[in-house]
Amino acid sequence: MKYQLLYLICVFIKCYVLADDFCYSDNSECEQKINRYLLYDVNPPEGFNLRLDVYMRLSILAHKMWRSSNPALNRFKLVLPPWSQLVHWEYTETPEYIPWGYYFDLESLKRFAPVIEMYEFFNEYPNKYSRVTIDEVYTLQHFEDMFETGNFEDRMELKNKCKEDLSFFLYSNITANKYYCLSYHGPATKLSQLFLNTTASSILINHAEVSLHEHFGGKVYWQARRSLRYSKELVDVAAKFRKEHLDSDDENDKTVLPGNWEDEKPGRRAVGGPYLAIHLRRRDFLRFRVKESPSLKSVAEQVSTVLIRLNFDTVYVATDASVKEFENLSSLLKKYKVKTFTPSEAFLSKYKDGGAAIVDQIICSHARYFIGTHQSTFTYRIEERREILGFDERSTFNSFCSNGGQCPETSVWKIVY
Repeated sequence: MKYQLLYLICVFIKCYVLADDFCYSDNSECEQKINRYLLYDVNPPEGFNLRLDVYMRLSILAHKMWRSSNPALNRFKLVLPPWSQLVHWEYTETPEYIPWGYYFDLESLKRFAPVIEMYEFFNEYPNKYSRVTIDEVYTLQHFEDMFETGNFEDRMELKNKCKEDLSFFLYSNITANKYYCLSYHGPATKLSQLFLNTTASSILINHAEVSLHEHFGGKVYWQARRSLRYSKELVDVAAKFRKEHLDSDDENDKTVLPGNWEDEKPGRRAVGGPYLAIHLRRRDFLRFRVKESPSLKSVAEQVSTVLIRLNFDTVYVATDASVKEFENLSSLLKKYKVKTFTPSEAFLSKYKDGGAAIVDQIICSHARYFIGTHQSTFTYRIEERREILGFDERSTFNSFCSNGGQCPETSVWKIVY
């Protein structure tokens, strides 16, 4: 709560920042004087799990700059944008800004990249008054000719005009000294070229989702993903539910991880709890992916087939379906135990829908067998976590088939150490 208050104080009082001159000297006085800050923002319609993917792209950029010998790069801290009113969340009219520490283990993140919360940025940045002034903002946009010409080479070009109005999505109290439109195609790590040619001590990357991964699924990608551990509080909530409702715990499931992600070793030792877990994406998929989305009857048939094969009687359901749809699915599976996590009002008051989604993901990650929704980033995050825990890939990379029996070819992204 104190973190939310600190951030909200900055939002409503509107802290003002004047950037110090940046210095490249290696003397200790200069080193103590200055940090550089990299902020980023994402297109508002993007959901929670896509935003995590964008975070990994930017954290890999910050990781590589942090390890650089160039003082123009290695002083950067990556500022984490607080979570607020995502399109898939239910929320009140009054915005609430949730720090990353509510959802993730910050110390784990910091072992990979120099990240800080937004309220820490406000506290560290000098000369606070009524408004925050970022030195430079770069709004990323796709090249207009990219899809027409088929030119997908890495490139960047400053433009005089942006394709949309210049604005910040979250930071209503932030202004900028300089604002650039940058047509961009390439990995986020290439953005470091911009930072070599400026003395700005604070830089915001707008539309950060336009940038790409440098090596998707490579070693550094998996380091970033492994460091992205959930907060102890949410892990404990999921563990309690698993123990009480699913006869599942880390020792018996063989899913114990070392305290530090850097100490993890490759292996396929995980067994998982004695239940099937499914992620069933409905809402927007029912509207935009009608042919690929199976009926509830088809889902029940596919679940029954797997339960019989596993000789299990319990299925855990993570879904954005309506209450009525969930009840219909439960009735179709009435011979089995159908479980789902129903957060208390106190839980939702603190953690919102994002916390409930993370608990869902943790529980699905520990199941003996998992079936997901093809091309859902929620499913992707579960598959990645199961790879980290060390499950056999055949128990992880499975997706629901459509009504016509057509089953998607699920991409298998194995962990790399």
